[in-house]
Amino acid sequence: MKKLLVLLFAVIAISFSSYAQKFAFVDSEYILENMSEYRDAQDLLDKLSLDWQKEIEAKFAEIDKMYKDYQADAVLLPEDIKKKRQDEIIAKEKEAKDLQKKRFGKEGDLFKKRQEIIKPIQDKVYDAVESIANASGLAVVFDKSGSTTMLYANSKNDRSDEVLEKLGYKPGAIKTNDGKNDKDEE
Repeated sequence: MKKLLVLLFAVIAISFSSYAQKFAFVDSEYILENMSEYRDAQDLLDKLSLDWQKEIEAKFAEIDKMYKDYQADAVLLPEDIKKKRQDEIIAKEKEAKDLQKKRFGKEGDLFKKRQEIIKPIQDKVYDAVESIANASGLAVVFDKSGSTTMLYANSKNDRSDEVLEKLGYKPGAIKTNDGKNDKDEE
């Protein structure tokens, strides 16, 4: 009877251990910061953003000059000319605001360019994470840099360096947000 009980307990223990879930986490921000192609893409987006911002600022500066000129001349202008210049200023202002929305709006040029340039890099990282998870038999991989809150994370489960290596990058080239090199924590 004792042998049967021990055998039953062993079978139950083995079956429960086979259902054990394996978890790991990565820091996608750290991974992306260590990828030169991501940094290059960010630099390109920053340059585009700056160029578009300068373009918009130039339009608003032109509108400001038109308004100041109008104010200086308004006393001497007939009503029909005043109205025409006011309409020109309003039209220019609408044009500048439309351009601003087109460039930086919710579905604007910057958003579209970001999707075009960054998404393939993010897909590449996702594929590497998926490959590592499958090879390691991991059930879940969390991203600790996102909105997922983790109360505890044992650094031995961090697979960020493996993802970088899988992508062909050297881990630890960039310091983490806490100012430490990832290798300093071990």
